[in-house]
Amino acid sequence: MIFKPLNATDKTGHEVLLRNAEAGDAEDLIHYLKTTASETPYLIREPDEAALTPEQEREFIQRMMDSPRDLLLAAFVDGKHAGNCSLNGIGAYRRYRHRCEIAIALYQEYCGRGIGTMMLNAVLETAKEIGYEQAELEVIADNKGAVALYEKLGFQKYGRFPDNVKYQTGNYADAYWMMKKL
Repeated sequence: MIFKPLNATDKTGHEVLLRNAEAGDAEDLIHYLKTTASETPYLIREPDEAALTPEQEREFIQRMMDSPRDLLLAAFVDGKHAGNCSLNGIGAYRRYRHRCEIAIALYQEYCGRGIGTMMLNAVLETAKEIGYEQAELEVIADNKGAVALYEKLGFQKYGRFPDNVKYQTGNYADAYWMMKKL
């Protein structure tokens, strides 16, 4: 889906641009996947699992732009990529058309500046405008900052997945399933 670019200012006074990820961003997005996966244990992949080629990433970006109900929103602070927020339908069946899933991650250096809130608000408003009725997400239960942000935006916990992820250390982490009516 095509998102009309949005300019804002973060809590530190820096310019933030929210726009579609574009084909020219492919290498930055691959670097982002690897870096954010190494900065936090709260994402779904290990850094070495971000093994996309630039061509594969460009194809993914184009599919997202061509889709009428999916969005890959990228945030840029003073022209530098800061993070992504995605919106995807849960499934192609009519019985699921009212549901979407949301995912977000920022480079650690941009956390706590209000950028995640901006991105989530933009994605949630877009989801509502295109006809989704509820937004869903999974979040590692130990990720207290993210859980607090989602609750602030109206998401509620509806379940807990025990041992949702298993780390290379052999340790497990639970996740919450959260949902917000739009």
